[in-house]
Amino acid sequence: MKWLYKEKSPEKLFYSTDLHSHILPGIDDGSPDVETSMTLLRTLQSWGIRQVFATPHVIAFIKNTPETIAAAYNSLCNRMRQENIDMKIRFSAEYRMDEHFEELLQEGEKAFILLPGRHLLVENPFSQAPMALEDFLFRLTLKDIHPIWAHPERYRYYHAKRDIYSQLHDKGILFQVNLLSLAGYYGKEVKEIAWWLGQNGWIDLLGSDLHDTRQAQAITGWLSTSEYQRAVEMLRTLKNDLLLSSEEE
Repeated sequence: MKWLYKEKSPEKLFYSTDLHSHILPGIDDGSPDVETSMTLLRTLQSWGIRQVFATPHVIAFIKNTPETIAAAYNSLCNRMRQENIDMKIRFSAEYRMDEHFEELLQEGEKAFILLPGRHLLVENPFSQAPMALEDFLFRLTLKDIHPIWAHPERYRYYHAKRDIYSQLHDKGILFQVNLLSLAGYYGKEVKEIAWWLGQNGWIDLLGSDLHDTRQAQAITGWLSTSEYQRAVEMLRTLKNDLLLSSEEE
């Protein structure tokens, strides 16, 4: 599918903080190098983003640590200073709730890099629903850590079992939906669930989940469409700036 839209002046995003991106160079399936990272940062900046959280994967087969993430972050920050990029970049991670996540929970809070307000970005495996999902989320809350559920619209195994969304949102779990999902980048079914979540008032946060320049081009194109304007009207209560701009590192 080609991501081409009728040529218009691109719009800015209606918030200035992106909490989900894979822009740190060379540590997961996102940006492979600093050059690509800089291109992605400039694109985020063109959308009106002034603060971005880099959230590389922490998965059983990508066991990033606070140390590996900080090293990649420092490398990118050095390049930003050299090129005078006026943008605040901070880092956390996107934690997959798998067997490695169980190990991290047993290590305690020191194993996690928290977002402001003691929030933590967590995701499901894509192949099958985690049997311990609610247990994982509950154990985080016992540590006074507030889960943000990354792109729930992308877990296709829940599409025919939509009660899970209302159950978790009613328990106070924050939902972070991808811009790319609303734009249809991942296909019709994911787009339908993303818009359905928005219509129910269950999108608390938006994220770019930016990995590469192709995704960046898709979002840039979508920002010029009337569909984006409908999304703006639907998401007036978005919490990105309120929730994530209140603390310094």
